[in-house]
Amino acid sequence: MTQLEKACKGIITEEMKIAARVEKVTPEYIRQCLVDGTIVICRNVNHKSIRPLAIGKGLRTKVNANIGTSKDHTDLNLELKKLKIATDAGADAVMDLSTGGNLAAIRKKVMQKSSVAIGTVPIYQTAVKMIKNKKAISEMTSDDIFAIIEENGKDGVDFITVHCGVTRLSVAALKSQKRILGIVSRGGSMTANWMACNKKENPLYEHYDRLLEIAHRYDMVLSLGDGLRPGAIDDATDQAQLQELIILGELAARARAAGVQVMIEGPGHVPLTEIVTNIRLQKEICNNAPFYVLGPLPTDIAPGYDHITSAIGGAIAGAAGADFLCYVTPAEHLRLPTLTDVRDGVIAARIAAHIADIAKELPGARAKDRKMSQCRKHFDWQGQVDLSIDPQKTISLLEKSKSAKDEGCTMCGELCAIKLGKK
Repeated sequence: MTQLEKACKGIITEEMKIAARVEKVTPEYIRQCLVDGTIVICRNVNHKSIRPLAIGKGLRTKVNANIGTSKDHTDLNLELKKLKIATDAGADAVMDLSTGGNLAAIRKKVMQKSSVAIGTVPIYQTAVKMIKNKKAISEMTSDDIFAIIEENGKDGVDFITVHCGVTRLSVAALKSQKRILGIVSRGGSMTANWMACNKKENPLYEHYDRLLEIAHRYDMVLSLGDGLRPGAIDDATDQAQLQELIILGELAARARAAGVQVMIEGPGHVPLTEIVTNIRLQKEICNNAPFYVLGPLPTDIAPGYDHITSAIGGAIAGAAGADFLCYVTPAEHLRLPTLTDVRDGVIAARIAAHIADIAKELPGARAKDRKMSQCRKHFDWQGQVDLSIDPQKTISLLEKSKSAKDEGCTMCGELCAIKLGKK
């Protein structure tokens, strides 16, 4: 039985107990939310080396970091360093989005080295395999994609992104739009092109029950991908995006009925004024399933600073109810991220997640902030370093004022407002 099936039978598993301790809620709360579909626990039955990761209602907003090779950069050791950088910086999960080199070998090594939940996008490996065999991606068969999904499950992948909502209906809605950027999801684009070339329905939608069987076998969480997400703020919240969301809501219900845990992926590039609406729509249409968002990015003109852009959007999305933030690095839209980019992306997303948790009024969310204020009051510099979200950065910037005998930093020195206030 899966975690969901056990929860429905009233069984509180060890995974639920661990999640409850970490999240400071009761095991019964975790169990009931699993039944309701508002929480998922990510841990493949073959990936026992990690701690179960609970995502969803009433829990701390989680952060995911993407790593992975490309055809231009296939250094596995570099990706393993990114894995360590991401987890050391506080990422709750990591997705291996490799598209270059031996993808199966890379995934297995990442699984072996990871201390956190691992996600993948199986259609990437399927596409790379077709190209390696000197075939077009459009020649891919249902058996090809499901064989790779099975392989991912067997290897212990905890959650997979599957673009089941890219269907004839949703793609038709896209064609009626005047989008600037069309489809910006790699998996969504591959799927739509396959459908156009073969004049057939998306196999992940048409044979959804087969997907559910594989996910059930490994208790692998399905992350229903937003293949038609907007890649420009002018494209946000259009008919195609909403049609796909409606389909994902239907598929989420089918997954739960089959005992399979499911979360929903969301946009993307969204104007600030539409972020809350997008979250509320997802929660309503998908019966409050956990929501996993990329950013969102509320402006398109900040390349090099998109980790900041996404932190702004992520804080608003999280406060409105998003449960899982996928980081965006400064390299987004420009190149494969470096080690520094990965670290900066995780920290920015963690800041957004914490701001969201304060807004959600989660128990204990403001405790560190209160302690930080006390440390500032008493010029407890080490306390400020220890409590900061990035102690390494804090200590590197800290300059205590010699003129003020360490009671203030070098910005104000003896004119420090806090010091003067005490007098």
